[in-house]
Amino acid sequence: MQDSQAYKDKKAFFEKIITLYGRNVLLEILQDETIEIHKIHMADSNKTDGAIKEILSLAKKRDLEVFYHKKAALSRISKNAKQDQGVAIDIIAQSYQNAMEIQKLESFKLIALDGIHNPQNLGMIIRSCAAGYVDGIILPKKSSAKISPLVVKASAGTLFKLPIYFCDSLEEILPTLNETQIYALSSHAKSTIYDLKESKKSIFVLGNESDGVSKEVESLCNDTLSIPMQRGVESLNVAVTASLIAFIR
Repeated sequence: MQDSQAYKDKKAFFEKIITLYGRNVLLEILQDETIEIHKIHMADSNKTDGAIKEILSLAKKRDLEVFYHKKAALSRISKNAKQDQGVAIDIIAQSYQNAMEIQKLESFKLIALDGIHNPQNLGMIIRSCAAGYVDGIILPKKSSAKISPLVVKASAGTLFKLPIYFCDSLEEILPTLNETQIYALSSHAKSTIYDLKESKKSIFVLGNESDGVSKEVESLCNDTLSIPMQRGVESLNVAVTASLIAFIR
């Protein structure tokens, strides 16, 4: 029984680990002492000057151990050999949670993302949701942008300011959320965002610009909503749509 609990605790811990890479990203993260760091990784071939020297200095200041690897091993950690610049960092993101945790919430307003592949859009969505009246984002692992340096940059320092709930797919998590109003944003919907009624638990599903919300996910929603457009404009960027939803109270 103890071994089983220990395994669950270990799994839960490592689920919160997000690995990022790139020298400027490491500098930015190390300068923010509110971000909890698990490990710093470096290729042993790096020259200890410039940004590397500054990274090592910040790591020493925060009493963080640096783990050195062969370049090939470092690339396996970063999963991006072309852009890691010989460095990677494991962050303990307490805001990165399993979507099953949503079931424990008594009330919430969430945005769920379906097929959002552009990391800059994801970063801007996170920023808008952090600034607005949203309690978290549901981000599937399949067919979605991953948390990356581009997402970090586009989120402008807001990545860890609100919960991001991960799941394999929306089809997995949405059916488990009882007594929840789930809306798919669609340009073809007859109801609009101005027709919303107050709900204790609500989720707004946003799809990508080219395909919108998938039919599989839309079938799990209670209703569809549109954003009224003027002057023949057909659609908005998904990050702009997220901003509009985020500031509805």
